Amino acid sequence: MTRSGAGLRIVVQNGEYWLSNKGDLAMLDVTLRRLHRQWPAARLGVITSAPLLLRAFAPATEPLTVTGPGAWPRSGLAARLASRLGPGVAGPPSIAWLSARDRVDGLWQRVVRRLGVRLPAASGWVPDAASGATLVLAIGGGYLTDVDAEQVHRTLDLLEHAADRGIPTAMVGQGLGPLDEPVLRERARAVLPRVDLIALREGRTGPGLLAGLGVAAERIVVTGDDAIELGYAARRDEPGSDIGLCLRAAGYSPVARAARASVASTVTTLATETGSTIRPLIISEYRSEDRRSTLPLVAGFPRVTPVLGRYATPHELARRVAHCRVLVTGAYHLAVFALSQGIPVVGLSSSRYYDDKLHGLRDMFGGGLEPIRLDDPDLDKRLGQAVRSAWDRAGELREPLRERAREQIAASRQAYERVFALVERTDPVANRA
Repeated sequence: MTRSGAGLRIVVQNGEYWLSNKGDLAMLDVTLRRLHRQWPAARLGVITSAPLLLRAFAPATEPLTVTGPGAWPRSGLAARLASRLGPGVAGPPSIAWLSARDRVDGLWQRVVRRLGVRLPAASGWVPDAASGATLVLAIGGGYLTDVDAEQVHRTLDLLEHAADRGIPTAMVGQGLGPLDEPVLRERARAVLPRVDLIALREGRTGPGLLAGLGVAAERIVVTGDDAIELGYAARRDEPGSDIGLCLRAAGYSPVARAARASVASTVTTLATETGSTIRPLIISEYRSEDRRSTLPLVAGFPRVTPVLGRYATPHELARRVAHCRVLVTGAYHLAVFALSQGIPVVGLSSSRYYDDKLHGLRDMFGGGLEPIRLDDPDLDKRLGQAVRSAWDRAGELREPLRERAREQIAASRQAYERVFALVERTDPVANRA
């Protein structure tokens, strides 16, 4: 019998506080649905910078806002309106405010540097809600890595805070590393062995990294990405015919002008030869990074589908992916959505961070993804061959990829059962019917 969970308070560490990345939103969606299914009456607090946008995407949750103390909030009129009106209404003012605050913070930091003022080091922030939590859960993401040091510290501070108080802790759907920076490694070595369960989205590098940090093998499990469940649910019976496209260009994923031209030429050439439509797909809306990188590649091509709006849900995006025969992407979670539906992927990388993501994902699906380095001197040739191979093999890869998706969904659900058991062994409230 499903337990009500009345009285339970679960603090969820979210990988992307602005709620502007549909991959992170997909993992959050799956996590919250599983928690709510297990404990319908539990309070689910999610750490975020965009409280109204969180209410719009997930009305049953409670925002623990990083710009404040992170206490359990009261539900006021604005929160109720955001829940009813949805992300399309709550999103624009939320992101406008965050962007303005970012600009002011950046200006202040530049002024301070010019004046030569030495500011005190920022102290670790842990939400007030964590002190009385029943469970602290760090959901899936690739944020425990050198390229996101601030989020590494925040996550480890939160987990340590909970462990010091005897509160069960778990990490699910995690893509760890690269983690070579000495301070980050030592901090991870002090905290991660104390986490009750760490579920990894790949088995290629994560288990070895955790072993090197002193995490006991019985606390580690490899499940695959939690967002596979959302992607798999969007599958169609009939094969798609479009070419999906997303290019990620960011500080952690630099892309040269020549590489952009190669991607554009390869995709438009194949679309011309096959008579197919190009389908631009946007995962990250953070400062419109995926839009700025992707849409210019197909400007002027006669058969291009319109892109979804900025505040579309991950479910809507996964359903768009379902219309593709192949996907060419520099965004990891688009590859997750495609592979989970049986659609082959050509993955674009220009960094070790993305190499690890794509190779780990390929291993979990037993193939179906061809990683391509964007700095390869033979990029035109290799990319063209990879995209044509994916197009030709799409039919034979469809069912094997879906089978691997089903296996990973089952493994992920089993890991959550272990998370539930952590709580139910230590808190009698969790067993209240």
